[in-house]
Amino acid sequence: MGRRKIEMKMVMDSSSRQVTFSKRRTGLFKKANELATLCGAQVAIVVFSPGGKPYSFGHPNVETVAERFLSQGGRPKVSIPDQVVDQSAEVRKLGRQLNALLKRLQAEMKEGEMLEEAITARRQKLKHRKPANELNVDELLEMKESMEKLREKIRGRISELEASYSLLLLSKMAVQQA
Repeated sequence: MGRRKIEMKMVMDSSSRQVTFSKRRTGLFKKANELATLCGAQVAIVVFSPGGKPYSFGHPNVETVAERFLSQGGRPKVSIPDQVVDQSAEVRKLGRQLNALLKRLQAEMKEGEMLEEAITARRQKLKHRKPANELNVDELLEMKESMEKLREKIRGRISELEASYSLLLLSKMAVQQA
């Protein structure tokens, strides 16, 4: 008799529906396993039977894939290279470190935007001050002191950003080498 094309409609008989569900579920999980094996993909499938019983398949496991999927919302999408299939504890640790650094980078970028706004507001405020050639000696010394303080703050900030960037590069290199 062989295979025949089955019309896509709800199977009315409940026992036939259960048999169809079991066979299709097995085939679906087999295909997901092949996809994970052949392509190195992370796959998770959750299916509920007509009776409401849950069945799941995941590679490496459902929780890991679901956590990765759910943690993508609102963050920049950072993909780990395809060569990295091993989900050892070290790779997961580096992934968490990378995510922490990305959060910190976003916070730094927001802070930078706020500083830019503050600088712009300060410049607007300073437009109403006297030009430098009209300031007296005390005012010039005060201006010099505030500029030196600003220079030191900027140097400190640059050092912090360089350190953050170096850590980010190191973690990326470690993930690629893993």
